[in-house]
Amino acid sequence: MNAYFAQTNANVRMNRRDVVRRMSTGLAALSVPGLTVAQPTTPALRQRALRIAHLTDVHMQPIIGAAKGFERCLHHAQNLPDKPDLIINGGDAVMEAHGRGKDSVARQWRLYQDVLKSENALPLLNCVGNHDIWCRQETKACFEAGKQWAMDEFQMTKRYYSHDQNGWHIVVLDSVQPKIDGSWYTAHLDDEQFHWLENDLKQTPAETPVFIVSHVPILAACVFFDGQRFAGENWNVPARWMHSDTVRITDLFHHHPNVKAAISGHIHLLDRVDYNGVSYFCNGAVSGAWWFGKYHHTGAGYAVVDLFNDGTVENRYVTYS
Repeated sequence: MNAYFAQTNANVRMNRRDVVRRMSTGLAALSVPGLTVAQPTTPALRQRALRIAHLTDVHMQPIIGAAKGFERCLHHAQNLPDKPDLIINGGDAVMEAHGRGKDSVARQWRLYQDVLKSENALPLLNCVGNHDIWCRQETKACFEAGKQWAMDEFQMTKRYYSHDQNGWHIVVLDSVQPKIDGSWYTAHLDDEQFHWLENDLKQTPAETPVFIVSHVPILAACVFFDGQRFAGENWNVPARWMHSDTVRITDLFHHHPNVKAAISGHIHLLDRVDYNGVSYFCNGAVSGAWWFGKYHHTGAGYAVVDLFNDGTVENRYVTYS
């Protein structure tokens, strides 16, 4: 994958008074025996290493202008004054594969691919969402076959993977797992994937900042406002809304301070949670309320994510219409 690294050299300016003062100090030092003058040093400059457009929850369908909306979003991202180096697709590229006929799902994928092929010129990293998985019958075998179909559409050889670019280590996770009885899904990392993540973080140099991508939020505040979540003196957040293994994952991140941020979609709402040194961003939806305007207070949009060489992250949500 090609990457483009934009680097700006800062211009050092001194006013006349600074020049005179430094010259005087240097001359005075020369007249004092045994005095060593320290050479001035320039502090390291904070520079952007990578710009990402995080497009999630497109929910492509052959009605209500979804294709035109996705096209406008792609144009907006690629026509930014300082355009992204790559796009991360956060999952739910199609409206609904679960329970639909195979022909219906194929039409959704065809429309998504047609728009992407004709309107996008940037490299892509992909993440599978729950709506991408064709599961006509709720069995584990159907679920796994449906996930493989989605991976084939995204040209993914692995359902979770890592990618290094411009000094950052990007980890793409698979949030969506079948329930034990095979009925639809729940959000967590299966043991195989969790152990892979443990080893991947161990093998990443401590000085290399890490950026995490998942479809379902690992940690979010907006999940408490999506529907009637409080009843009987208790908050209730389903394991489909947010990872059920949040504690396990955040405990792992605690042992790796170079994990700096995590992005997700799924909820169609926008929030940021800072916890234990990691920033968690839930980045709305390209489709807004599934192509019917805003979802609660979050309009249709995408996030511009800037990763810097000092390990800092800036995440900005942009509406495109």
